[in-house]
Amino acid sequence: MRTLYRRAAGLAWTVPALVLLAVFVYLPLVQNFGYSTLSWDIYSGSQQFVGLDNYRDLFADPVFWTSFTNNLWYALLSIVFQVFGALLLAALVESIRSTRWQRALRTIYFIPSAISLTVAGLLFYFIYEPNLGLLNHALEAVAPGTFDHAWLGQESTAMTAVIAMSQWQGFGYSTLLFAVAIQRIPAELHEAAALDGAGPVRRFFRVTLPLVREMTGLMVLVTVSGAFQVFNEVMVMTSGGPDNSTHVLGTWLYRNGFVRNDFGHAAAIGTVIFVITLTVAMAQLWFTRRRRVEW
Repeated sequence: MRTLYRRAAGLAWTVPALVLLAVFVYLPLVQNFGYSTLSWDIYSGSQQFVGLDNYRDLFADPVFWTSFTNNLWYALLSIVFQVFGALLLAALVESIRSTRWQRALRTIYFIPSAISLTVAGLLFYFIYEPNLGLLNHALEAVAPGTFDHAWLGQESTAMTAVIAMSQWQGFGYSTLLFAVAIQRIPAELHEAAALDGAGPVRRFFRVTLPLVREMTGLMVLVTVSGAFQVFNEVMVMTSGGPDNSTHVLGTWLYRNGFVRNDFGHAAAIGTVIFVITLTVAMAQLWFTRRRRVEW
């Protein structure tokens, strides 16, 4: 009887959280799918059921595929820099023997993460400015007349320039998380590897890398999910231009829903974003659970 009471009491504590999740997470997801089957003018309120026409129009939309490709490119570069690059930098910082230098470097690398995305986007908007921007001036000093470029005004470089800003802004946060994971590794393992003759590089691949696998999996999950929810930096720096070349799914959703007044089309994009992020999350959690590390 006492065990049953404890279970009921434990379940009662979870009810408020479940209610909040149902109201603010799961119900909006179901509603969004319902909206994606409508032709809906959000200003007049008129609605017409169109079934899956919004999805057919979506997959025939070239800007949607441009946006999807930009999100993929964003995710790929984010994994390279914010996961593997941050892991390497964290290992280098933690290999420094001076505790004072370790703390100083962690703070220096983390500072960009404390800047809001909007402010960082405006900062880099002026850095990329072709006439007065810092980047062109620096390149002009190194090689006059060679690298002068409108970084955000050319389709070939605009998206990469936006992604570069995002990597600068989020790199330090990922480094700090990996530093915490590395600190949890027992020092005896590194000492034993050193006694066996393993150098710093070999210890990184044989000790550090396997034992931060769970953090690596978590960071891949967070990074990829975040890459498909990008919005602020693109809106601040390019608003999807030039010629729709820097749109991502989030900005194209906004443009369709609140500029073109096609809320059903926007809801369909939202459903696609949800399916992608859910699939990535489930795959990553399954992979991480199978390869859980214990010591």
